[in-house]
Amino acid sequence: MSDAGRRSETELNGMRVALVLGTSAGGVGRHVRSVAAGLAEAGARVLVCGPASTEELFGFGGSGVRFTEVDLADRPRPLNDARAVRRLRTLLRDADVVHAHGLRAGALVVTACVRVAPGPLRFAKGGPPVVVTLHNAVIAGGRTAAVYGALERLVARGADRVLGVSPDLEERMRELGARSVGHALVPAPAPGAQPGPAARADIRGELGVGDRPLIVTVGRLAAQKGLPTLLDAAEGWGRRTPPPLVAIVGDGPLEDELGARIDREDLPVRLLGRRPDVPELLAAADVAVVPSVWEGQPLIVQEILRAGRPLVATRVGGIPMMVGAAPAGPAKPGDPVLHGPESDAALLVPPGDPAALERAVSRVLDDPGLAVRLGAAGAQRATSLPTEADAVDQLAALYLELRPQTR
Repeated sequence: MSDAGRRSETELNGMRVALVLGTSAGGVGRHVRSVAAGLAEAGARVLVCGPASTEELFGFGGSGVRFTEVDLADRPRPLNDARAVRRLRTLLRDADVVHAHGLRAGALVVTACVRVAPGPLRFAKGGPPVVVTLHNAVIAGGRTAAVYGALERLVARGADRVLGVSPDLEERMRELGARSVGHALVPAPAPGAQPGPAARADIRGELGVGDRPLIVTVGRLAAQKGLPTLLDAAEGWGRRTPPPLVAIVGDGPLEDELGARIDREDLPVRLLGRRPDVPELLAAADVAVVPSVWEGQPLIVQEILRAGRPLVATRVGGIPMMVGAAPAGPAKPGDPVLHGPESDAALLVPPGDPAALERAVSRVLDDPGLAVRLGAAGAQRATSLPTEADAVDQLAALYLELRPQTR
């Protein structure tokens, strides 16, 4: 254990930490479960508040961790939100620090823990300090964007510290006047043993790939993941000889729509649904693709790098930072295939640009040497990524810094 971790074990002894999250089916829930367990191991008394469905999926309860149900819906519902705020106000009043994960959870926690005073929002006497980690960007438009913009301003003004999972989220909070902004660490769980050649052969046999290239994408079947762009690119890959098979792993609200398009256009794509053997699927892949419209620190990118697989991803959110490329302004369709500084660990393309995505993947398939170099650089890059212990140490230090403000 690091020196920071040993310090945390002593100084967090008995600290009352409340972690709050809303509906989650993926990375946010896994991250909160990980840090809850780590903080409890470091001596904190940890309470996790969230929907019952989140507890059922991730199982937060354990040694030193207690879960309490709070109905935090995934979209604004005034009556439910008012009830949630009242319940949070009761549950959180004795906490030494409260850490909300996600914009809506953060806004509800701020509403529960602060009162409006002349000038900037300030904490009510005796109230706990509030940390909010923003895990996602607001990519919707219209009325939804206006609602979430109001929530962003509430979080920026009311939280003691705002953490962002990507540089653009951090900059957004600074623009809105947040008093203190930092970078969140959201590492993937520690990997097990990497699958061997037999696993690769088994998966490729199951899928009937034969000698065809295998392109693998893993993610929730939702608008953020850029899957229509992937299908557009797959139409072009289908003209290759032999045509690659594109395997999409995951489930979600777009499943029926994507499946209907695949059948209608006879695309070389298969929807595999949610699978427990993602490491084996990555081992079987010739190239892994992340076509998202936006991402923070996606766990799947970390898993791809660890697996040493060639990666083609969109240059959005926190992905460039993860693969060792400098952040840059928004990439637009029609930009060069490798938009901005090239990473040794991935080929980066603009979001929403199927032609760029098609070309980048074809580069990897046509150049075995490039594929090997990308995989090796990715595996090396993975060794420098933060660990779960690093995330716990970061939060322990932050909580200790904030605790004297109100206790």
